[in-house]
Parts: sequence; C-alpha cells; structure tokens
Amino acid sequence: MEHYSVDYVVVGAGVVGIAIARQLALQGREVWVLEAAREVGSETSSRNSEVIHAGIYYPQDSLKARLCVSGRRKLYSYCEQKAVPHKRCGKLIVATNEQQVDTLGAILKKGQANGVEGLEIISQPQLFALEPELNALAAIWSPETGIIDSHQLMVQLQTDAENSGAQFVLNTPVLSGEVNISGEGSRSEIELLVGKEEPFKLTTQCLVNSAGLDAVALLKNIKHFPEEHIPHFYMAKGNYFSLPRKAPFNHLIYPVPEEGGLGVHLTLDMAGQARFGPDVEWIKNKYYPVESARMNGFEDAIKRYWPTMPQGELQPAYAGIRPKLSGPGEPAADFIIQDETVHGVKGLINLMGIESPGLTSCLALAEEVAERV
Repeated sequence: MEHYSVDYVVVGAGVVGIAIARQLALQGREVWVLEAAREVGSETSSRNSEVIHAGIYYPQDSLKARLCVSGRRKLYSYCEQKAVPHKRCGKLIVATNEQQVDTLGAILKKGQANGVEGLEIISQPQLFALEPELNALAAIWSPETGIIDSHQLMVQLQTDAENSGAQFVLNTPVLSGEVNISGEGSRSEIELLVGKEEPFKLTTQCLVNSAGLDAVALLKNIKHFPEEHIPHFYMAKGNYFSLPRKAPFNHLIYPVPEEGGLGVHLTLDMAGQARFGPDVEWIKNKYYPVESARMNGFEDAIKRYWPTMPQGELQPAYAGIRPKLSGPGEPAADFIIQDETVHGVKGLINLMGIESPGLTSCLALAEEVAERV
C-alpha cells in the first residue's frame, strides 16, 4: 500500500475547504485537499441560494455573526479584485401582518448589534416604491445583501490555491483515521486511510476537517478522537422552485424567519431569474430530488408577499442539505470550530455545522483556521 506524508491536509473541497486551502497555500504551506466527489463544490456549496448575507439574524458575538460580517466585507472586496460575478442588490425582509411588524424591530436591533451597515425599517409607501408587486405592511431594508456566482467563486479560489502550490485530490474519500501521539507536549501525527479502488495511507501533522455533511461522520471514524467532542448531527433539506420567466422584482425578498431557516424567500441569480426557497425538510439520509407535491406549500408561502404570483407556474429546481447541529424545535446552533484547546488533539481542526452563512463567511473562516493552525 502506498504511503504519503504531507504537512497540511484539508478534507472537503466545498467553498470553505477551498478557501482554507488557498489561505494556507498563500502562507507557503504544503497543502493537499481531499474530496470524495469527482469535482469540487458539488454538494452544499453548489446547492444554495447564492446569497451574500449581511449578518442580520445571528446572536451577537456568535461565530456566525462575527464571521459573516467580516466575511461579507472580504468577499465583496475579493469579487471586485478577481472579477467574480456578483451584485450588491439589497434585500427586503417583509412583514405581512401586524405581529410580524413588531418582530421587525427585534431583527433590526440584532443586525445593528452585529455591525451590519445601512439597515432601516421602511414604511409601506417606501416599500411599494421599491417593489410595487409586494404585499407587506413594512420591511427591513438591507443594502449590503447581495448575490454571487458561487461556481465562479470556487473556480477562482481553487485557481489561487493551486497557483500557490495546493494539490486537489478528487474522488478520494477518507475511509478512516488514527491519532498517534508521539510524545508529551509534541504535535500529534494523524494517519488517514484514503481512496476508493486503491486506498493509500496519508500521514499529516495538521488535519482540517471541513467535510460539510460528512464532518461529524469523519470524526467517528478517527481512532483515539475523544467521543465527548463529537456533536449531535442533523440534516435539513431545503427544496427550491423556479419560475420559467423573470419575476417583477429587483431585490431579494425574505419573509420574517421561521424555525429551522429563513422562510421561503425569493432570490435572483446573476441573470435576474427568480428562484424560491429553501423550505425546511428534516431528513435522515441524503436525498436531493425535489418533489412536485411540495409546490402547493411553496405557492401558499410566496403568495403571502406576492399575491399576484401566476398560479401553477412553479417548477422544481434543485435541493440542498444543510449540516445542522440543532434539531427540530431547538434553538439554532452556532458554527463549531474545534481545535486543540477544545479536544486536546494537536494538529486537528474541526469545522462542523457550517451551514448558512458559510458561503458568505468562507474567507473569514479561512483566516480563522489559518490563525489556529
């Protein structure tokens, strides 16, 4: 069996894993990126709303709040520098009844506490001036929210990483691992068994677990990793529907958030095409097909803020799965970034529960990890 050794190994070539590999490679570190799929970013990173989030919803001082706000600023700058397609189009969080109007104030305060720029509550006349087709009593205007071509972002990040020496090893899952402590106070050595038809051994002194939906499962397969630091894991499928034509909106439209997600919202791609979602469907196994039967629920949700939406024109689009650390009815969990100070294993950093706003936070997450290694 072949046996290789490399200084830094990143498991998972989603947008966060690619960004981490890029950051480490820019610092002159030897990096391999292991990806189980045949191409990068083919799971969570390519199955989302492609929204650049402002940082409104998350508890103050949480990792999500801090890394989203910081990451959003870095991401806009990076997109401008590298000509990655994006648009700072802004979004409206709309209240369609009096109870939701009261909720807007709390959302606004949370966003302002997180340092989000430009937030304000606008009245119904102001709202109609922006989007005449909307049915709402008031809304929060977020000018810093935008959209991005996530595929082109990942292509550019990978190009940067490879140009700095990072190696991407695709179609190569991590089968198992073992932590070997070589002496008191010394760095751990982590040995991995990787590959499919012809598995090989790979030894590293620094392993970054950025495996997304498989991050928790990977830890369970690493011998000598303390089980008490393996969190509970849940999967929330988010289904999306699209319209066969453009919708009459120029901004992103979000309802007031619901349990497990941000509600069925209207987002736009770079061509101005509308898509709706995600909803929240708790699942046990990965399952991506979008069932047409869910269309009625989508129409009902959308018509609360767009009552003149054409009936029966929604089409199943795609679905994504969010790696969640909190289940149904539980408060939303924060990102987890575990290092030696938490689990005691030198050279191992775990990123778990990296759901939204992971895409927005990718550059800030990469810098956070690079500092810890």
